[in-house]
Amino acid sequence: MCRTGSVSVIIPHRNRKTLLARILADLSAQTLAPAEIIVSDDGSSDGSPEIARAAGARVIETGGHGGFSRAVNIGIDAATSDLIAIVNNDVHLAPGWLAALVDALGSGDWAFATGKLLQADSADRIDGAWDAVCRGACAWRCGHGRPDGPLWNATREIALVPLTAALFRRDVFHLVGPLDERFESYLEDVDLAIRCALAGLRGIYAPHAVAWHKGSATLGRWNRDTVSLIARNQLFLAAKHYPASLLCRYAWPILVSQLLWGIVALRHGAGRAYVAGKWAALRKFRGMRQENRTPEQALRRLLTASEREIFELQRLSGFDWYWKLYFALT
Repeated sequence: MCRTGSVSVIIPHRNRKTLLARILADLSAQTLAPAEIIVSDDGSSDGSPEIARAAGARVIETGGHGGFSRAVNIGIDAATSDLIAIVNNDVHLAPGWLAALVDALGSGDWAFATGKLLQADSADRIDGAWDAVCRGACAWRCGHGRPDGPLWNATREIALVPLTAALFRRDVFHLVGPLDERFESYLEDVDLAIRCALAGLRGIYAPHAVAWHKGSATLGRWNRDTVSLIARNQLFLAAKHYPASLLCRYAWPILVSQLLWGIVALRHGAGRAYVAGKWAALRKFRGMRQENRTPEQALRRLLTASEREIFELQRLSGFDWYWKLYFALT
C-alpha cells in the first residue's frame, strides 16, 4: 500500500525528456508517495515541461540556463514541505528509496540523508555513497567504481552529502543558506556540505535506500563544459572556504591535487577545458575570498578528518592512481 509523506521532491532539469519521464515514473511508484513533485526546468527546448505536467508534477520554468544550483534554489523556494528531496534527472529510484530515507532521517537528530547509488550501466558497482574532500580542495565521491559489498552496506554517520539523490530537512537551508549559484553546476554540493559540517550538522548514509545513476547525462562526463566547471569550482572551494593561513599551510596539497586532476582531464582529451576552468577561477578568486570568514581550526579539523576518510576507504577498497599519487606526494 502506498502512503503519503510530507516530502517535496525537486528535480532540476534541462532537456533529456526521456530521463525526466523515467524519474517521474519512479516517483509515482514509490511506496511512500511524495506530497509534491517540482520540476525546476532550466530552459528545456524538447517538450520536457509538458511531459512533467502530464505526469502531475508542478513545473517552474527558471527562465534560462542558470545551472543546477539556481534550479535547485528556485525549487526549494517553491516547496511546501518540511522535508525536501533533491533528485537528478539521470537517477533511477528503487520503489522504497524515499521511504528508506525518511525512516533513516527520523532515526536520529540528522539534518540530511542519502543512500547507495549504483552505476546504471554496471549495477554491481558503486557510483557513489557519500562525499569526502582532501586538503587540496578536490573531492571524492566515496566508493565510485568499487564493487558493491560490505564496505558500502553499513549505515553510518556522514559529514558531506552529495545532491545526486538526497533528503534534507528544510531548516538546513534556513541555517546555512541556499546553494551558491556562482558554482552553477558541479561541486556546489561539496560547498553546501562544507557549510553544513561547519555549522555542526551531520547526516546519515542509508545503504538500503538504493538508486542507480547514469552520471553526467545532460552534458557528458568529460564534456568540455563539465571539465571546465569542475576545474573552476575546485579552486572556488579553496577561495571561498580556506583562510589565508590554510592557503599557505596547504599550498603543496592544493598544487598536487589540482595538477593531478589536470592530468586526469588531459588523459580524457579535456586539457584545454581544464586550463580554461582554472583561468576562470583565478580571475574570480579574489572576489570569492571577500566573504571568507571560515574559522581556521574548524575547517582544518574537517579537512583532516575527511582526507583521512579518503585514505582509509582507498586502502580498504584499492587505491585509484590519482589518490595513490596524491598521498605519496603529500
